[in-house]
Amino acid sequence: MTTEAFTVRADTETVKRLDELATQMDRSRNYLVNQAIKEYLELHAWQLGKIEAGLAAADRGELVPHDEVFNELRASLEQRVREP
Repeated sequence: MTTEAFTVRADTETVKRLDELATQMDRSRNYLVNQAIKEYLELHAWQLGKIEAGLAAADRGELVPHDEVFNELRASLEQRVREP
């Protein structure tokens, strides 16, 4: 895999914490930043996919009425309160 360099500016405290974590994990700062970027991209791609799927379902009329959602939530919470 080819790599490309770019610059990121971060506040001093963030860099300090990053370096401490890198030391604790016996990894480089570069490794941790790359892992963080990959996880961020994966998470947000997943989230956007779910939002798009939800909007498509709403466009198709596949909605659950507001009262039904809250009644189900209320029943679930009441059951948990009753359980020891």
